[in-house]
Amino acid sequence: MKKKYFFFILTLFIVMNGCKQRIMVKYPVTKTVDTVDTYFGTKVADPYRWLENDTSKETEAWVEAENAVTNQYLSQIPFRDKIKERLTKMWNYPRYGIPFRQGPYYFYFKNDGLQNQSVFYVLKGLKGNARVLLDPNKFSSDGTVALTQTAVSHDGKYLAYSIAKSGSDWNEIHVMEIESGKMLPDTLRWVKFSGMSWQADGFYYSRYDEPKKGMELSKKNENHKVYFHKVGTSQKEDQLIYRNSKFPLRNYGADVTEDERFLILYESESTSGTMLYYRDLTKKNMPFKQLTEGFDFEYNVVDNVGEKLLVVTNYKAPKKKLVLMDPQTPEPRKWKTIIPERDDVLESVTLAGEMLISEYMQNATSKAFIYNLQGKFIDEMKLPGIGTLAGFKGKKGDNIAFYGYTSFTFPMTVFKFNVQKNYSEVYTRPEIGFNPDLYEVSQVFYASKDKTTIPMFLIYKKGLLLNGKNPTLLYGYGGFNISLTPSFSLSRMIFLENGGVYAIANIRGGGEYGEDWHKAGTKSLKQNVFDDFIAGAEYLISEKYSSPELLAIMGGSNGGLLIGACMTQRPDLFKVAIPQVGVMDMLRYHKFTIGWAWASDYGTSDTKEGFDYLIKYSPLHNLKDGVQYPATLAFTADHDDRVVPAHTFKFIATLQAKQKGNNPVLVRIETKAGHGAGMPITKQIAETTDLWSFVFFNLGMKFKE
Repeated sequence: MKKKYFFFILTLFIVMNGCKQRIMVKYPVTKTVDTVDTYFGTKVADPYRWLENDTSKETEAWVEAENAVTNQYLSQIPFRDKIKERLTKMWNYPRYGIPFRQGPYYFYFKNDGLQNQSVFYVLKGLKGNARVLLDPNKFSSDGTVALTQTAVSHDGKYLAYSIAKSGSDWNEIHVMEIESGKMLPDTLRWVKFSGMSWQADGFYYSRYDEPKKGMELSKKNENHKVYFHKVGTSQKEDQLIYRNSKFPLRNYGADVTEDERFLILYESESTSGTMLYYRDLTKKNMPFKQLTEGFDFEYNVVDNVGEKLLVVTNYKAPKKKLVLMDPQTPEPRKWKTIIPERDDVLESVTLAGEMLISEYMQNATSKAFIYNLQGKFIDEMKLPGIGTLAGFKGKKGDNIAFYGYTSFTFPMTVFKFNVQKNYSEVYTRPEIGFNPDLYEVSQVFYASKDKTTIPMFLIYKKGLLLNGKNPTLLYGYGGFNISLTPSFSLSRMIFLENGGVYAIANIRGGGEYGEDWHKAGTKSLKQNVFDDFIAGAEYLISEKYSSPELLAIMGGSNGGLLIGACMTQRPDLFKVAIPQVGVMDMLRYHKFTIGWAWASDYGTSDTKEGFDYLIKYSPLHNLKDGVQYPATLAFTADHDDRVVPAHTFKFIATLQAKQKGNNPVLVRIETKAGHGAGMPITKQIAETTDLWSFVFFNLGMKFKE
């Protein structure tokens, strides 16, 4: 707005278009530059390259101008305030986290309803009196400083916790005495992609070197290192445990077994595939021993059983298995299979009450089975229904464990579980003004372009007429082995209340059917992901759930890429597109922060093969002049250092310049927020209000109070 290349925003106004309202929009004019890159003989223009500098005064002015347009548009939607009022009322109910034990204490999170951040409680024994151990709402007046992780020492003496400011991935670690509640002076900075794993009076964590000032949110993250911090000392005294200067683009994480016998080190160069190392902590100065080779497979240590390690792996088992590995002879031929691979995907294993609780995924819903330590099947765990088992918490010597369970019409409920009796009882159940009997959940299966069968969940009010006249939102992700399973969503309910159909497609690239399903949506096969999603939209239309004029699509992060690719490939198929914090520039994504780690799914433009397939679907590079694209509201945030906001900035600037017709192209740029984690309730409600206001208005829906 302050620069000459911005025009003042013209007044927005509402006009009538037949029976539908339309808000006219005049966008700021965005400066272009003559930046051109050459990839293997192909010249690719990048006229909005300057928007990659997200801390410049020019970019700040552009953000201000774009937000002004978006805010003025949204303010004219007549039912926006009513949606916010309804969401605030719905959000206002107590929510509980899953308890876990450490030492003599139990710990859990609770939110009274509209608290910006959930509060961390402690009680001594299950029948003890709960007291507030840590209240993140006191970290900042606006709730934008969030508690990101907690780690309690094995004896229950200390709490290490990390905080993030304004949604950034950068964390600070602090330490507290649990019994007294006294804060200790320990402060650890420049921590990212790290846990905290205790050994005696200290813990292991991972960090980067301090970045240059002004580059904190965009500089490529390199040279990850593992340190040991002893309570009561300064960060300068932390002991360097592991670094690998030969490979600056790798990440490292350390984890200590429950008995503090072994230190496990994980090495990765992308989002899939790990190398495994271990160190026997009872042997002084023992070097790390490498246990596995390469990054083709996943290895996750559950815990040790005496001298050996229980490991979940997809080595020669795409749907995973549990093996017992002797670190002295770690070769795969010497492993003992405890739980073999089966038709369903093994998601995790927990040691509880001297039993193995194995969680599986069957057609994107949870199953759980109980085995003894020798791998003998004992029983199937009795779950409340078809849904998702979440956050199973148990310990080797405890017969009592806790878990969460949720489904599309079943708010997250915490259960207390007797391992030996295979018996669950409700521990905390949310009291919410919601009647699940009014809604129907179904799972359908449809054929993708190459005839692959794809599952999709549908949620809607009972009595739905299949007449093609139902407003529908199709959601997807399709990447990084991440699965979309049934869960309860407050924000989703307001759409369902008003007659919407909510669809979730379990497309390739995810983990719903194991590693083969994941790999079928990566690199040169990434187009399968978009074909699966587009076929889901076509199914909804052909089966008369909806029509192109009533169909919205939404996804975040890698799902934002999904939305960007599908709306550019099939703009005729959708009325509304909501790309959230999306990866939109597939030629340059790996040049920012942690983007390089996504190459296992995407490949990169540094190779001719990678460039050749990336340029074909990169959302930024496939926008065309004179095409009417869907009504678009993109979301990003100024502190997103996971998927930097430049992706969305450049995509929206290009789309605004090329859009034909009257469908609006807007961007909502949140301040003091990041990729989504830790966002305070006030900001969540405000963002969700704007999302549904835009969707309702552009699908021609009326909000019913």
